Parts: sequence; structure tokens; C-alpha cells
Amino acid sequence: MADSFQFELVSPERLLVSEAATAILAPGTDGYMTVMAGHSPVMSTLKPGVVVVTTAGGIDRRFYVRGGFADITNAAMIVLAEHAVPVEEMNPAELDRQIKDAEEDVADAKTPETRSRAEQQLSALRDARSALGM
Repeated sequence: MADSFQFELVSPERLLVSEAATAILAPGTDGYMTVMAGHSPVMSTLKPGVVVVTTAGGIDRRFYVRGGFADITNAAMIVLAEHAVPVEEMNPAELDRQIKDAEEDVADAKTPETRSRAEQQLSALRDARSALGM
């Protein structure tokens, strides 16, 4: 049995996970990384993608994150996500509707600032769809 370590996933809205894990697969900016107990300390930025948590009980839990930071020590990993949601709570039809709305917001933007914010939102939504294979 693999050693476990403490894992926490926090978004501005809520604490999504705080439990023992044996492995975490996370979307680092330079590519996906796997973290296990005894990992060398590192801090990394995260890109939009899916975090897979293998709990100490052997269950895999999946969370979509829209960027953030990971603080990794040899005994713990804390992810501070810009936005995070359990994958099972995501609705493909709702995501497609949000993408369509965001595309309209980009087309309707009257100022460069408004267009930039709308383009960032659209990019994040498309990243979510891509990360989830939708």
C-alpha cells in the first residue's frame, strides 16, 4: 500500500477536498505532474485541466480547475484554484450554452477592456470543454 499525505483543494467559493491521498495528478503549467508522499518541495502554477485525486481508500476523484497554484511539500499538497468544481457536477449542455454566450459577449464588446475580459472568459470555458473531452 502506498504512503498517504494530506491533500487540500480550495477555491474562492469553498473547500472541496481535505483528506489523505496516495497520488495527485495535476495540470501544471509545464505539463501534468504526479505527486506522491515524500515529493520534493515545489510550488507550481496550474493551467486549466482536471486534477485526479487518488484517496487513501483507493477511490479516484476528479475536479476541473481553472488555473491556480500548487504548494507541494514532502507531507502535503495544497491547491489554491482560481475556480474548481467536481467533474460530476459539470453539465456539457450548460457549458456549451456558456460558451455561446461568451462568444456573443466578445462580438458585442464595445471597448478593448470589455473585449479582453470576454475573450478571457471564452478561453477559460473552451479550456474546460477541452480538458473534459467534451
